Amino acid sequence: MTNIPILFEDGEALVIDKPAGLPIERPRRGGASLEDHFEQLKLGFQRPPMPVHRIDTDTSGCLLLARNPKALKRFAKAFEDRLVEKRYLGVLAGVPSTSEGTIELSLSKISSAEKGWRMIAAKKGKPSITHWRVLAEIDGHALLEFRPETGRTHQIRVHCQACLGMSLLGDPVYGNGKGAPRTMLHAAAIGVPRDGKPPIAATAPLPRDFTALGFVDGQD
Repeated sequence: MTNIPILFEDGEALVIDKPAGLPIERPRRGGASLEDHFEQLKLGFQRPPMPVHRIDTDTSGCLLLARNPKALKRFAKAFEDRLVEKRYLGVLAGVPSTSEGTIELSLSKISSAEKGWRMIAAKKGKPSITHWRVLAEIDGHALLEFRPETGRTHQIRVHCQACLGMSLLGDPVYGNGKGAPRTMLHAAAIGVPRDGKPPIAATAPLPRDFTALGFVDGQD
């Protein structure tokens, strides 16, 4: 049995609770990755499951895997068509001045020798939309719920820094990396509609590093 929690399972899909710090693809420098668990995640099937989408190495929570190529193609199209419901929770390194809102900010990738690559706001970038609201405040930090309509790389992280004026706690790229051992972002839930079948629906419990700060998820 794999030591990665399985949140949903049927003949064409798995949703796992990916631990923070585990990259989906093998890093260039080597080291552990989700690929090390594919054999265990077969769960009796001949093929190993395939990730349908990506979440950052630091991000914990719901990750959808397809158990065959046809399912992979269908699920990928659902993401492309913005049919997938995604709910994230994040701890902000501060408290925003308003309690909720919608961020529309196009993003583009840049790279430099000094800082490596990152995403930035750019008018000619890819459209990116994130709905957010404050759930709780503790010790000068806010727990936010994010419901992104799009799935751009680092979308929530950049939107926080650029539009809320503060980064996610612990973010070393868009913030100062202080206050937490990792970027405090958790993929709390995912829902994927399917023709002729019940939707894929999974919820990942709040991780210990969130609860250690005193936060609870009011929508389990």
